[in-house]
Amino acid sequence: MKTPAFAFAGPPLNRHANERGKSLAFSALAAGYKTACVQCRGDLVLMENKLLSQAFPDDGRDLILLGEDASGCFWAAARADETDALVPVRSMMMDGTLDGATLSIIAQAKSLLHWHDTHGFCAKCGAATQMADLGYRRHCTACGADHFPRTDPVVIMAVRCGSKLLLGRQKSWSPGMYSALAGFMEPGETMEAAVAREVQEEAGVVVTSVRYVTTQPWPFPSSLMIGVIAEAVSETLTIDENELETARWFGLDELKLMLSDQHPEGLTASHPYAIAHAIVKQAVEEMGNALVP
Repeated sequence: MKTPAFAFAGPPLNRHANERGKSLAFSALAAGYKTACVQCRGDLVLMENKLLSQAFPDDGRDLILLGEDASGCFWAAARADETDALVPVRSMMMDGTLDGATLSIIAQAKSLLHWHDTHGFCAKCGAATQMADLGYRRHCTACGADHFPRTDPVVIMAVRCGSKLLLGRQKSWSPGMYSALAGFMEPGETMEAAVAREVQEEAGVVVTSVRYVTTQPWPFPSSLMIGVIAEAVSETLTIDENELETARWFGLDELKLMLSDQHPEGLTASHPYAIAHAIVKQAVEEMGNALVP
């Protein structure tokens, strides 16, 4: 499997999904086969010399099995106290201090721990729930309901019209940064329908075709970014200022300068850690190839 260059999409662990509900199958593993424990407190992770902590909590906190690779077995646990060794996930993602595999493990742990932190009570009857299946289920002993971790799908799209690409920006972003439009999928929607709706709502642009490119786990708190390239029928814009600060069409030469951080006006594309950078880059490459005689 080819590993994407962006964050959180590194080589996957063997999660042993078929064995999670068989406590005896993992009794020996749980007792002695522990390589590292990802301990999170919100968006912070416990690190030791830029490595995942080898320490495991001894206060009875539940452990979640993340899985194993050639280096060993990885677990996750909530971190109750604050220490200087807690490092923001975003800063590690931005500065490139961690390899893709480690970031992928952290993303899995953070998403699961957030789900457990926010689903301690049954959505059906309100009673307290208990962790089961080594962290991949919560069970309500009062009404018998089972609850499972969720991932929220988000579509993110590089919208093309001829040799131009539509990018937008939000007020909270760093000055000069433009990125692909994005939005959450709604119940009952296909990926294609969500792309068309979001582009129409945010920029007033009608798209005719949608082509899947790749995906990226996004653990803030737990989404799956679905990257696509879409084709628009025209360049006419009607911007929803509640969604975007601004949006505009960019030509091929300007896009290349933005991707390489060489734009004369200081305009930039998304950081390479993000799927938005990857789909914009691919769209630019395809548009460039199309212009070659």
